[in-house]
Amino acid sequence: MIQKLLVANRGEIARRVLATCRALGVATVAVHSDADADAPFVAEADLAVRLPGNTPAETYLRADLILAAARRTGADAVHPGYGFLAENADFAAAVTDAGLTWVGPPAKAIAAMGDKMAAKALLADAGVPMLPTWTDTAEITAFPVLVKASTGGGGRGMRIVSDPAGLAEAVASARREAAAAFGDGTVFVERYVERGRHVEVQVFGDSHGTVLALGERDCSIQRRHQKIVEEAPAVLPDGVRQRLHAAAVAAARAVGYVGAGTVEFLLAPDGEFFFLEMNTRLQVEHPVTEAVTGLDLVRLQLLVAEGEALPLAATPPPDGHAIEVRLCAEDPARGHRPATGVLHRFAVPGVIGEFGPARGLRLDSGVVDGSAVGVHYDSMLAKLVAWAPTRAEATRLLAGALARAELHGVTTNRDLLVRVLRSDEFGAAEVDTGFLDRHPDVFAPLLPADEVPLAALAAALASAAARRAAAPVLAGLPSGWRNVPAFPQIARYAGPGGDEVEVRYRLDRTGALAECSVSAGERSFSPSVALVAAAPDRVVLDFDGVRRAYSVHQVGLEVFVDGPDGAASLAELPRFPLPTAELAAGSLLAPLPGAVARVHVEVGQRVAAGDLLLTLEAMKLEHPVLAPADGVVAELPVPAGGQVDTGAVLAVVTALEEAPS
Repeated sequence: MIQKLLVANRGEIARRVLATCRALGVATVAVHSDADADAPFVAEADLAVRLPGNTPAETYLRADLILAAARRTGADAVHPGYGFLAENADFAAAVTDAGLTWVGPPAKAIAAMGDKMAAKALLADAGVPMLPTWTDTAEITAFPVLVKASTGGGGRGMRIVSDPAGLAEAVASARREAAAAFGDGTVFVERYVERGRHVEVQVFGDSHGTVLALGERDCSIQRRHQKIVEEAPAVLPDGVRQRLHAAAVAAARAVGYVGAGTVEFLLAPDGEFFFLEMNTRLQVEHPVTEAVTGLDLVRLQLLVAEGEALPLAATPPPDGHAIEVRLCAEDPARGHRPATGVLHRFAVPGVIGEFGPARGLRLDSGVVDGSAVGVHYDSMLAKLVAWAPTRAEATRLLAGALARAELHGVTTNRDLLVRVLRSDEFGAAEVDTGFLDRHPDVFAPLLPADEVPLAALAAALASAAARRAAAPVLAGLPSGWRNVPAFPQIARYAGPGGDEVEVRYRLDRTGALAECSVSAGERSFSPSVALVAAAPDRVVLDFDGVRRAYSVHQVGLEVFVDGPDGAASLAELPRFPLPTAELAAGSLLAPLPGAVARVHVEVGQRVAAGDLLLTLEAMKLEHPVLAPADGVVAELPVPAGGQVDTGAVLAVVTALEEAPS
């Protein structure tokens, strides 16, 4: 039996594996980069070993360092989680060669499925339906197509190409991204099915010859080819479920599969489906399967790795419905740009369980209050899962909890997820992989723009209450820099979109709101508002006869306001701002910290609006920097390979009428 297990991963999946190990009495070892030294998973393990450095290549992709950590700590087993080395056949073989138990499928099965082209050929012989596929781009005659990385997963190294003109750059970009994420830049191209659904089957095998399908999941809501909403069971046409399960089991049997795996399919609108790939590991979305089956899949992984038989003989019928969303540190309105910073507060109401099967709300999180979100790893912060007897109830429960969550300090995709869940199409299960492209409305923030002034007023009143609460004397006087009650107090904030919001208010000697006005951009109004209660962390306003309670959390100059209709992040502006250096016209700034992967132009080169200038690499993804208008490249201050912080000047493009002749 396994006595001490090393988790060769980080974040929420490391915490997930550790939780099951604690429940089973298995001792645990974490490995961590320097950036993760204070992460929750490190503190929760019995032992932890530092992997010097920050990038995946320096740390979590170093098989030699991980095996050395296992030897130093006396670990007798390794669980790879997902990502990093989880689907690396050489690593699996090295673990077993070192005399350790590998909690995963045999290295031969990983190798067979790791080369996706070879896997397609093998499984086609087993009768699994396939899409047309090419390795030679010169042979492609029909578009659209999808460029895919031959190894790895998670949407990295994937590009949709609609016409021949964009194929070469898509292939080159996919190769770079795949090489950075998985150490292998091999790609291939396959037919792209429009309005297709991404449906996958959870399979499990043991060393006694049993291979089962444990149900399926619909993972069609995706951005950048990465899943953000998953559910089980999938809503499927008659007869499709049985055929999907049979094809998945056939695929697993074809490679002698043992352990947890997922066979992914593309389901066409006419009910036909095609093999996409097999992930030889535990999936990010495994909690929805756990929710509807009641099984702990990590426990099953450990039992199978110890040589035990699966404790079930047939596919369990699903009980109820479960939906999972991936909370990510990113800004959907800006092309899902990754976000960094300190997570000052991370609170989700109504959670009844973590890292294991639960009825109701389950939270699997890699972060806690105070966690730092950097640029070195994936942007996912946590997974929130709702189980209920029906799909409609699970949807409502999940959307409500998300909308009420307090997520302070880092921009997230929370509002997008809530709008997706509350959309009519999702409610009717009319989803496919192009859902986000067809529904730009879901990218709007939950808090309407005309309610931002009320949030700013609540922030100003909470700040005033905080100052009075801290005042050692004369607590009855107004809290601003003026001490004359007849004059209004003034607070100024940068709003969610960067627009300035100015709040003017006056409290009478009883503490009631005597007058107030709010200016936002070019709009100014005096709302009919009465102050019901004000405390440093909570303000209740009566607006047109309706009471609204606002939770207010201030950290330095940042103010986070959570109200009944959405949340606003505000930045308190100084009354007398210091002068700052003026940027050259046409300066393009780094949106987040990262490294300049490639520079595509030269100083003096003429460019057109939308031309690719350079590529910034952060959070394992490439982020293109495009010319904002026709012009001439005047400056390129950062060479390829250079590291930059947020706000650094990446390039300066001079408009044509201003460019020197």
